[in-house]
Amino acid sequence: MDSKEVYAKLQAAMDADNATADAVRFASVISTIWKRSYKGVEWKPCVNKSNGVLPESNGFIFIEANGGLNQQRTSICNAVAVAGYLNATLVIPNFHYHSIWKDPSKFGDIYDEEYFVSTLANDVRVVDTVPEYLMERFDYNLTKVYNFRVKAWAPTHYYRDSVLPKLLEEKVIRISPFANRLSFDAPRPVQRFRCLANNVALRFAKPILTQGKTLVKKMKELSANNAGKYVSVHLRFEEDMVAFSCCVFDGGNQEKQDMIAARERGWKGKFTKPGRVIRPGAIRLNGKCPLTPLEVGLMLRGMGFNKSTYIYLASGPIYGANRTMAPLLEMFPNLQTKEMLASEEELAPFKNFSSRMAALDYTVCLHSEVFVTTQGGNFPHFLMGHRRYLFGGHSKTIRPDKRKLAVLFDNPKLGWRSFKHQMLHMRSHSDSKGFELKRASDSIYIFPCPDCMCRRNKTT
Repeated sequence: MDSKEVYAKLQAAMDADNATADAVRFASVISTIWKRSYKGVEWKPCVNKSNGVLPESNGFIFIEANGGLNQQRTSICNAVAVAGYLNATLVIPNFHYHSIWKDPSKFGDIYDEEYFVSTLANDVRVVDTVPEYLMERFDYNLTKVYNFRVKAWAPTHYYRDSVLPKLLEEKVIRISPFANRLSFDAPRPVQRFRCLANNVALRFAKPILTQGKTLVKKMKELSANNAGKYVSVHLRFEEDMVAFSCCVFDGGNQEKQDMIAARERGWKGKFTKPGRVIRPGAIRLNGKCPLTPLEVGLMLRGMGFNKSTYIYLASGPIYGANRTMAPLLEMFPNLQTKEMLASEEELAPFKNFSSRMAALDYTVCLHSEVFVTTQGGNFPHFLMGHRRYLFGGHSKTIRPDKRKLAVLFDNPKLGWRSFKHQMLHMRSHSDSKGFELKRASDSIYIFPCPDCMCRRNKTT
C-alpha cells in the first residue's frame, strides 16, 4: 500500500479514537512522555572557562567552513579545539559560499562575534583578521598562505606532529577544507575546547536571537492549554532531498519527471552513470527514504498526539506542498511554521539566507518539549546534543524506526489498534535512548555526557 491508501484505511478508526476517553487520556501525553532517567543520576552543564593568562601564541590558524548551518558549526568548534590544542590564535572562520545553499552570510551574520571572542578570551585567542605585518609577506593574499590538506577525522597527534612545526615556522597557516578534519576521539582537554565553543561561546547574532525568541514565545502562547508545551518536527521533504534519496513516492509521472530534472540540476550525471542501478523499494525497506508529511502525521497520531497538539514544522520549501501537506494539516490543524507565526516584514532580514532561516528553526526546535527528527543530518544531531545539554542529559527526541515504518505501511492487513501499539512502543524506545553516554567513536556534539556535563545525584 502507498501512504495515501494507509491513511484512507486508518482515518476513520484514528479519528474515532481521538474522540474517545482513551484519546482524552493521550491528550496529556506531551506532559508525561519522558519518564526515563539514567541510573538515578541527572546531569548538569559542566564546562569551565579558564581564569589564567594565555602563553604567547604559536601563530595564526585560518580555516574555511563549508556546508550548511550546522556543518559550519562543526568546523567552528573543531577549529577552536585545534587552535586551543596548538596554543594558536584562531582567525574568525570564513564561510564558503555553496551553490546549493546560496547563502553569502558571514560569521557575524549568524553568530554573535563579540560574544564568541570574549567568551573564549582566556582559553583561545580569536581575532577577525590576520595581522597586516604577516599578510604583507603574502602580498595580502590568503591563498598564498601555506595550506594543509588534512585528512578527514585526523587524530590530535597529527596536528601536534605535522601542523604545529609548520605553524611555528610560518606563523600563519590555512586549513582548507576543514569539514570533519578532527577525530571524535580526542583527549579530554581538546574535548573541553569543543564543549566550550559549542555550548557556551556560540550564540546566534542578535537579530536571529530576538526573532527566534519571539517565535518560541508565540508557540508557548498558542499551546497555553498544554502548559506552553509543543512538539517540533524537522521534516526533510524538500525537492532536493526527495530527488537525492532516489525514492518513489505517490506523485506519479509528474513526480518522476520533477525528480529527473532535479537530479540533473543538482548532481549532473551522478545518478545516470552507466551500470548504476537504483532500487527505490530496497532503499525504502532499508529505512533510507525521507518520511512524507502524511507518514509523519500518521506516526505522531499513533504515538498519542491528538488533533489539539500544537506542532512547529521546521523545514525548507516542501515538495508539492499543496498536495503533500494537506493530510498532515488535516491530522494536525494546529501546525505552525515560521512563515505562519511571523509577518513577511519580520522575516524579511532572513528570507533569502538559508542559514539564517535554519537558525530560526533551530531555536524553536531547541525549546520544544518534544523534538521529532525524520531524517539524519547535522541539524537534528546538533539539536539532540544541545537538548541533552539543556535538559539534564535527556535529548527529549523521537527518532522513528523507518525500517519498521516501511514494513508497517506495506502491510495490507494493518489496523489502527495494531499500528498504535507499535507507535507507542517506538515512542517509548526513543525515551529509553534519550540518555546516552558518548562512546569513543561518537560525536561530542550529539553526546555531551560525560565530557561537557557532570553527574548530579538525585538523592543529594
